[in-house]
Amino acid sequence: MLGLTRISLGGACSPGYTGTGFRWNIRALSDLDPSPEPKPPRRWLPVAGLAAGLIVFLAFGLDDYLSFEALARHRADLVARVAAHPLLAPVIYMLGYILAIAFSVPGGVLLTLTGGFLFGPVFGALFAIVGATGGAAAVFLAAKLALGDRMRPRDGSAFQRMQAGFRRNAFSYLLVLRIVPLFPFFLVNLVPALAGVSTRTYLLATFIGVIPGTFVFASVGNGLGAVFDTGATPELRLLMRPDILLPLLGLGLLALIPLGYRHWKGRADG
Repeated sequence: MLGLTRISLGGACSPGYTGTGFRWNIRALSDLDPSPEPKPPRRWLPVAGLAAGLIVFLAFGLDDYLSFEALARHRADLVARVAAHPLLAPVIYMLGYILAIAFSVPGGVLLTLTGGFLFGPVFGALFAIVGATGGAAAVFLAAKLALGDRMRPRDGSAFQRMQAGFRRNAFSYLLVLRIVPLFPFFLVNLVPALAGVSTRTYLLATFIGVIPGTFVFASVGNGLGAVFDTGATPELRLLMRPDILLPLLGLGLLALIPLGYRHWKGRADG
């Protein structure tokens, strides 16, 4: 049997008949029609795209350009291009920064230093803040779209407690993690999405939290030219100096004050 056609005729005996016409319903059912194949969930496409971007980045060896050696080698060309294209160069820099952070490419600190080197401490920091926030938003939104509220941790699990903590004090937690670089940037981009942090809270805490460190690193990057002039190659260890880390740690402690107050108030009320 190749197929079946069902024809139904509604006339005077049909409910709602007004005596003015008939109602036809023709439906063809064929055994030869292939059943539609299930489509892959589209919610994973953004995550797959970001992962593919990282693979392409590493496959083509583009990570070799994220080094002080490469910056020193291409220094003259980069400075000349920025001078020749004062409006386009910042746009390209911010787009590159966004893509690097979105692809979770290690090298955000070096990109910030480069921004200070090419555009000065103020504009370099501002461009880096836009790039860091944009890239972090891409990772967060991709993870949030892919997972949504599908992750339902077991009652009493450590992840559930962390999730509850983020939901109660998400802004302060994120502010501390952004100000003090205790964990890799890509990890701080991802965990809040898994913990159910709202997009508004995430973006606001990220934007505000990256400002202090970005201005510090951009200021350090502004002095790279003098280091290159001596023929020396700077190292990321210079960022571990007390005069750089201590102010950031102080700001992180200030961001913890609301958490301490809520904890103290909760115990006092209890």
